[in-house]
Amino acid sequence: MRSGRPLPACVAILLLWTGASAASPPQETADALRARATQLIYEHQHDQAIALLRQAVAIAPDQSATHRSLASAVWLKMLFLRGAVTVDHYLGPFNRAKVDLTKPPPELVTEFQTHISKALAIAESRVASSPKDPQALYDLGAAHGLNASYIASIEGRLLAGFRAASRAYDEHERVLQLDPSRKDAGLTVGTYRYIVSTLSPPLRLMAYVAGFGGGRERGIQMLQETAAQGRENRTDAMFALVLVYNREKRYDEALRVLQELRTMHPRNRLVLLEAGSTALRAGRPDQAEAVLTEGLGMLAATTGAKIPGEEALWRYKRGAARVALGRGDAARPDLQSATSPEAQAWVRGRARVELARVALQRGDRAGAAGEARQAESLCEQGQDPVCLDEAKKLLRSSDGR
Repeated sequence: MRSGRPLPACVAILLLWTGASAASPPQETADALRARATQLIYEHQHDQAIALLRQAVAIAPDQSATHRSLASAVWLKMLFLRGAVTVDHYLGPFNRAKVDLTKPPPELVTEFQTHISKALAIAESRVASSPKDPQALYDLGAAHGLNASYIASIEGRLLAGFRAASRAYDEHERVLQLDPSRKDAGLTVGTYRYIVSTLSPPLRLMAYVAGFGGGRERGIQMLQETAAQGRENRTDAMFALVLVYNREKRYDEALRVLQELRTMHPRNRLVLLEAGSTALRAGRPDQAEAVLTEGLGMLAATTGAKIPGEEALWRYKRGAARVALGRGDAARPDLQSATSPEAQAWVRGRARVELARVALQRGDRAGAAGEARQAESLCEQGQDPVCLDEAKKLLRSSDGR
């Protein structure tokens, strides 16, 4: 529900991938290393994945895909460190030109820019020599798409990222024209078709002029086809569908995809977080509470990396489910924990909104007003307009207006 975040970033947002040791036998190929790194990223072990991909680049420095994979892993680590890795970050409109974002570590920026530049240069050269080669076109489009997502999600230049994505869209449309069986290319084309359909009329017109196609249902259909038949991008398309289905309030479909993802990646706890969050949006707080309680147990057993303020996020979600169930007393410890200084501002703000609701349930208007005022400030600080609106409504309710 937080606005100002681009969908292309979130296509990989939940790909927060742990797995095996970073040591590799000498005979392992670059493709095998990339495959292992993908599993590591899906389970939250970004550093190990990056180490494997550096080895892949050393083995195959002339492959665009190896440089692109390394750049992608570095980008995902930046998002993980910022904590911008849940559907909540991507449910708002796509109409803002720029947002202010925390700067990532400069060494990660340098590594990303080095390898995305190499990925682009190698792919451009391959396309120049083989302009009708679907794989060369796919690699070029994928590199441009990754660069566009970086511009939007890390630099905060949303419209600039959208403009940069036009090359990715064009190249992957050409892939599908040359070889309709290459469903992986449908991830880029379908994603941007969907985005264009959600834009305000002036921005939609600009997108059409830039060469993007629209069509909400066609975009969703292409994502579904990639999720069903894609090879390299199948899981990415499934995560994209989780977001799109949540935006479209198609919660049953989102929950079905999440159940499949949970089977595929049982160690990815953020799949459980999204399942609980989706159930809550669907008005099923009992289901949400059960899933989130299970996920909190998984989080407690985790020894690896966590997103900033992750426990607070889980506790806010479970607290909100308990408030919806009318169990304010059980919700309060979770919600108080979610207001800790370690939590992100938007999480603290939303937890205060729920605490205001608990106070109103008890008939404590003064307490509700105090929580709502704190929520208002925190929601504004966290750039969360939906939360801000809720805080203002609760403040009016607590004042008897």
